[in-house]
Amino acid sequence: MKTQQCFSCGTQDGMQHFDGRSFTIDFRQLTRQVHDISGWECQACSEIEFDDGSAERYSEASDQLLEDSRQLMAAEMKRIRRKLHLTQKEAVKLLSGGGHNAFSRYERGEIAPPQPLFMLMRLLDRHPHLMAEVQSLNEGLDLRQRLEIKDQEREGVTAP
Repeated sequence: MKTQQCFSCGTQDGMQHFDGRSFTIDFRQLTRQVHDISGWECQACSEIEFDDGSAERYSEASDQLLEDSRQLMAAEMKRIRRKLHLTQKEAVKLLSGGGHNAFSRYERGEIAPPQPLFMLMRLLDRHPHLMAEVQSLNEGLDLRQRLEIKDQEREGVTAP
């Protein structure tokens, strides 16, 4: 059996060689399997080091999953925004408060949208009637009313 010293924990002959394993890559609730991986695993600390070819394939699969995730999220952002009958400018104003071209960058897959924004978009996809609530909250009437009450209370306390 092939063994070597573990570079992570230092255990002498702790690393044992393996062949033909499958590993799962996880990214934002998406997964991808990479099969037939070879490398070394430490029996003491469970550190794993892939052989060069396996490391390259694992890295390529990871990069591809990241790109696939960005493109999937980009397509979803665009589909949902259109379903809600919003322009990119309106979507920024109502939903994210980001820069004027933020949605364009999300929809082209240049950058991933913030997770809370993506979750909000998915909720609005399932419950589009909530857009009326979003618009109402953006108008701020409820906050203005609360501020008015607070000002009246303050004036009542300080009035002679």
